[in-house]
Amino acid sequence: MSVEQPQNMICLDKVNFSYEYGDPVLQDVSFCIPEGESRVIMGQSGSGKSTILKLLLGLYKPQSGQVYIDDEPIGECSERHLGHVRKKMGMVFQDGALFDSLTVGENVDFYLIENSDLPIEEVEKRVRQMLDFVHLDESIIDKMPEELSGGMQRRVAIARALLATAPKIMLYDEPTTGLDPASVTRVLRLMDQLTREKNIATIVVTHQFLDALTIADKFILIDDGRVAFDGDLEELKNSTEPQVTSFLEPFRASLKLMEERQFS
Repeated sequence: MSVEQPQNMICLDKVNFSYEYGDPVLQDVSFCIPEGESRVIMGQSGSGKSTILKLLLGLYKPQSGQVYIDDEPIGECSERHLGHVRKKMGMVFQDGALFDSLTVGENVDFYLIENSDLPIEEVEKRVRQMLDFVHLDESIIDKMPEELSGGMQRRVAIARALLATAPKIMLYDEPTTGLDPASVTRVLRLMDQLTREKNIATIVVTHQFLDALTIADKFILIDDGRVAFDGDLEELKNSTEPQVTSFLEPFRASLKLMEERQFS
């Protein structure tokens, strides 16, 4: 009996992109991510990682090639239709991007208040359920974002993304940067929980390689706008491609230590 393959939620097919009057940012970039899989995109600053997220959101259009979301090409979509496509995606930024003038509860319920006819009692119930899902006590509902730690702000941002769109795709841009170790652990565990329990396709753009090891099913390395590597951890460690070995060199000692702990 054949095993049904998971559906690809994200695909880039031979995508080329450059900003106006600039050098190429992405060159012939192709990869696919199925539902329920997490992929970390790595690379040096300026390699094109964050540009990929903007292409997936439809904020930019490639000069050639195609971007697919849930099997739908979005390169020629109208802005109105892109609004429907974006409802399949949740986005968490490096700083959480919460509204400073709104309370935690108002941040989380913002989309439902603006875009649904649900009674306020039902909205408040869903907010509490979502805060519980991201392991935050409902006592913070009336707090302002500035009263929360960085890690709590990221979890509030995740709660907002989940409640707003019930996404099939989650996009994270440097989600652990600037957090203390305990907050990093909590945020990474939550991200992994979302991928597994809700079968979400996940892309994480990060410079924090060791954090990436705890959540990624596979890794993509972007070098000079091209995909230099796309595979799992064992393939990454064993790669002989010069771009890969150069990128991994600062992390070799940490990788060795992790392997020793696994077998001790």
